Amino acid sequence: MRQGQAPARGTVYIIDDDAVVLTSLSRLIQTSGYDTRCFGSAMEFLNHIAEDRRLGCAIVDLRMPGMDGLELQRQLLRTGVSLPLIFLTGHADIPSTVEAVKKGAVDYLTKPVASETLFPAIEAALQLHARALADASEMGEYRKLFETLTPREREVCLHVSTGSLNKQVGASLGISERTVKIHRARGMRKLKVQSVAELVRMIDRLQLKNAVSDE
Repeated sequence: MRQGQAPARGTVYIIDDDAVVLTSLSRLIQTSGYDTRCFGSAMEFLNHIAEDRRLGCAIVDLRMPGMDGLELQRQLLRTGVSLPLIFLTGHADIPSTVEAVKKGAVDYLTKPVASETLFPAIEAALQLHARALADASEMGEYRKLFETLTPREREVCLHVSTGSLNKQVGASLGISERTVKIHRARGMRKLKVQSVAELVRMIDRLQLKNAVSDE
């Protein structure tokens, strides 16, 4: 981003083995206030993105020597990188389109791409990534809060989240109903939830419901 410009609205990574395409796309995208990062190969991009978790999306050439766009998509999915992809190709390829979209590609555009087609796709991808980053942040906070519980508070909260009454939780854990109430109150306070509904939502998000039956 040049000095004097407004802050970037997000980073658009461009992966293409054609240097001319990289330059022209980068210049076009920067005119709308996006930051850009250019990579001449999928592997070069993978080595970079492993350490980069900023808001962004990637425009990926489908056909590249070595690792192609679809294989890059598979690698990102394997490593848990949530960065949305927009595929760009000079060749219409229905099977590849279907595979890319099924695996979560935001769009599949053909070269040369017009700005009125490209920019809506970029904005949709950035919005998708913003939601994914917010979700990951929330999950991280949930895990930190859950780690503050004592083993008994954890047991009680997990049982309560299944819909069990205090009396039933006590019978299951071999403790009094009064003790259940104490651990329940302490646990919910540590988790910063005000109702059982909030507790259920948190435990559902953390996918801990099965832990009750496993104990």
